[in-house]
Amino acid sequence: MSKFVLMVNGEKVEVEAQPEMPLLWVLRDKLKLTGSKYGCGIAQCGACTVHVNGSPMRSCVLPVSAVSGPVTTIEGLAQGGELHPLQSAWIQHDVAQCGYCQAGQIMSAAALLANNRNPDDDDIDQAMAGNYCRCGTYIRVRQAIHTAAAYYDADTSSTKVTGAGQ
Repeated sequence: MSKFVLMVNGEKVEVEAQPEMPLLWVLRDKLKLTGSKYGCGIAQCGACTVHVNGSPMRSCVLPVSAVSGPVTTIEGLAQGGELHPLQSAWIQHDVAQCGYCQAGQIMSAAALLANNRNPDDDDIDQAMAGNYCRCGTYIRVRQAIHTAAAYYDADTSSTKVTGAGQ
């Protein structure tokens, strides 16, 4: 066992874990942050997506010893008691059916909007490639991302995308 000091959702945390333990299990089992899900275990489905140093990463294959930079999970995406615009848009468009993949979907979408406030359908499809949904809500995912992007267009002076690049 080794001790690791991580910055998770803006808070410094210390955990004991084997260096090869995937970040997903550190988050879920050690820190009790269960929003990120285990899907495939081989970085293919996207259910485990979190941000590390502002970039979307598959936490199921990322050893805790390789984490460099702050980690943001779905639990840390909302700020100040307010839902993140993507979370609100997800609700507005009834994106989730079973909901299992949604944390990973939203985290990938947040990374997209952090870098591109006005994505077109191709940008969205490219950014969301590798985030799989068994329920097939891809059209609603795209609509929700456009809605969240429009939120930033409406209030660019006081709003920023949070959760990515923290």
